[in-house]
Amino acid sequence: MNRRFVSVLAFAFVVAAIATLLFYRLVAGRLGSAPKPVATTKVLVAARELTVGTLIKDVDVGEKEWLGPPPQNSVLKKEDLVGRGVVARIYAGEPIIESRLAAKGAGAGLAAMIPTGMRAVAVRVNEVVGVAGFVVPGMRVDVLIAGVPPNSPQNLGTLSKTLLQNIEVLSAGQNIQKDAEGKPISVPVVNLLVTPEQAETLSLATSETRIQLVLRNPLDTQTAKTPGTAVAQLFSGQRLAPPASGGGAPRTPSRAAPPPPVVEKKPPPPIVVEVLHGGRKVETSFPRTSEERP
Repeated sequence: MNRRFVSVLAFAFVVAAIATLLFYRLVAGRLGSAPKPVATTKVLVAARELTVGTLIKDVDVGEKEWLGPPPQNSVLKKEDLVGRGVVARIYAGEPIIESRLAAKGAGAGLAAMIPTGMRAVAVRVNEVVGVAGFVVPGMRVDVLIAGVPPNSPQNLGTLSKTLLQNIEVLSAGQNIQKDAEGKPISVPVVNLLVTPEQAETLSLATSETRIQLVLRNPLDTQTAKTPGTAVAQLFSGQRLAPPASGGGAPRTPSRAAPPPPVVEKKPPPPIVVEVLHGGRKVETSFPRTSEERP
């Protein structure tokens, strides 16, 4: 009885030892395969919220530990940041990247926000032209002109036409900040972001015609093709001819084509009959009647 009990007890110890050894190896394997800590790098971040047009100072820049490699195109040297203007809002604690900064030496304010190859043109507005104050920075507008075209028919009257489409509003007065809520702002002047060619067109239009801004959805980027509207068409109900596929000025209604000239018809040739009298040939002609005409 005692020998049997001792045998069972010894077998239990052996099983427990084997189980303990397997458990130890399993736990040790999991601890050995634990992921290594990710290396961090120091990046330059905004110490406070930097709005558009802000000139970055030394106190506006801070450092932060960043997991993994720094963000793409991020600025890593503080001396490359100080003195540059902000062209897109940078939130506090956010890494500072090149695409949100003006070029070195461009300064801050409105001039730093103008992309290379573009121009800012000031347009005088009022409550009507400025769409009741809703033309604020960041909005998109169309430019309409109204005037009497040179060499136009006298009965055509004043013509209204869309001159430029999908133009960005760069500033409203001295305000260059984009309002997320879109609150109306009453200002006397707005600055539009245009190409040099559009700047020439807009400058001439402001001095020679009456202009009006038309607010549009910023997501609507399609260009509408309109012939324009004249005073004569307002009362007649007719529309001007659509513009040609290659663009250009609207065409005025064309006059009716003159009737074709009347051509006098010549009488049909007579019927000729040849009669043989022996060795002699005689030709006799007979006029055609109306029934015999081809």
